[in-house]
Amino acid sequence: MSSKQRATGRLKGRFAFIIPVYNHAATVAQVAKQARAMNYPVFVVDDGSTDETPKRLAEIKDIHVLRHEKNEGKGAATMTGFMAASHVADFAITIDADGQHDPEDALNLIEAIPLKKRPLVVGARKGMDSIRGAHIPWTSRFGRKFSNFWVRLSGGPKLSDTQSGMRIYPLPEAMSLPVRARRFQFEVEILVQAKRKGIPILEAPISVSYHPDGSRISHFRPFVDFCRNSKTFTRLIFTRIFSR
Repeated sequence: MSSKQRATGRLKGRFAFIIPVYNHAATVAQVAKQARAMNYPVFVVDDGSTDETPKRLAEIKDIHVLRHEKNEGKGAATMTGFMAASHVADFAITIDADGQHDPEDALNLIEAIPLKKRPLVVGARKGMDSIRGAHIPWTSRFGRKFSNFWVRLSGGPKLSDTQSGMRIYPLPEAMSLPVRARRFQFEVEILVQAKRKGIPILEAPISVSYHPDGSRISHFRPFVDFCRNSKTFTRLIFTRIFSR
């Protein structure tokens, strides 16, 4: 990080990384180390992993490890991270533990924050719909388009990548939003709730990396999570209609 970038970041507030993780022993250590190299506090929330994730995290110095005894969901892990990070940071930078994000892209998100403003910034993954992105799983492609449409219909912001896990959230504003979902649906519901509360929502470009051989571990279950998404969007649309 250059001195200019550090100075700009300090003017905008204090930042901390939050990395929710569930059974990503093969990748989480590298992600945490790369985030730590950015010189921001790093909070890794182990959401009840049953593989060697706890062992991998125990080998890393200078990070904060929080643990759920059982799997509660990505949203619940993110909220645990918010609570811990709020004591040392004004903004939380969330990244996934599967290695698809480059922690250095956080600088793009920070740069997008206007001075004296407190927006929610979403990292728009580039190449998801291009020929070069042909190796990206169909579930990610479909899920992104499905989510973009329904977030907008629910009264949320018009974004190109509502399912991106790399974001900057203003704290404590994000913690006070009435988000009920606690699994993957948390990330779409919080966008809608933030829009309803008048929190500015911006996008900034980030890179994305998927393994061409399909070795990336994903806990997204197309049928189950489609049903959960549908239930969440139905609730949000219902409340939008009847709260007018």
